[in-house]
Amino acid sequence: MKIVFFGTPDFAASILEFLLQSNISIAAIVTQPDRPKGRSLQVTSSAVKQVARSIPVLQPQKASEPQFLEQLKALHADLFVVVAFGQILPQSLLDIPPKGCINLHASLLPKYRGAAPIHRALIHGDRETGVCVQKMVKQLDAGDVIASARTEILPDMTFGELEAVLCELSKSLLLWVLQAYEKGVPPAE
Repeated sequence: MKIVFFGTPDFAASILEFLLQSNISIAAIVTQPDRPKGRSLQVTSSAVKQVARSIPVLQPQKASEPQFLEQLKALHADLFVVVAFGQILPQSLLDIPPKGCINLHASLLPKYRGAAPIHRALIHGDRETGVCVQKMVKQLDAGDVIASARTEILPDMTFGELEAVLCELSKSLLLWVLQAYEKGVPPAE
């Protein structure tokens, strides 16, 4: 099974690195364009691009660009995997892979849909959070959940500590889901 991996920050890069070490076949990587960063505004690649190695990297300004959509179709990937990519994907993109698109989200959906779910769990004083892998639909973080994993939020836990726990939880969960996809399209929980 061939996948296209969509992601941008360190969280996604760590998961991508794990998938590569797990011998998952990745046809291409999609990440945000290189951008100026820091006080010097030096143009910098995303964390995901830095992990890409020899895998082709696509960096569309907008995921709806016709040329980009044609590039994706030409890859003949079975499944698209999204981990903190940073753009809302149009239906025309979601319809490309025969097995669909899945998203790894760092909350127990439907709680904290959208951006900054880890921050929001901490701000609201939640005692538990987790990660979900869901089938993607046009509406943001609204697709059926395929699998989830929970973890406790310890008192005084920092964002960095919780993000690291969720990243580790995500790796094995996503690998399990990808292995299930090799046998077909897994049902929702």
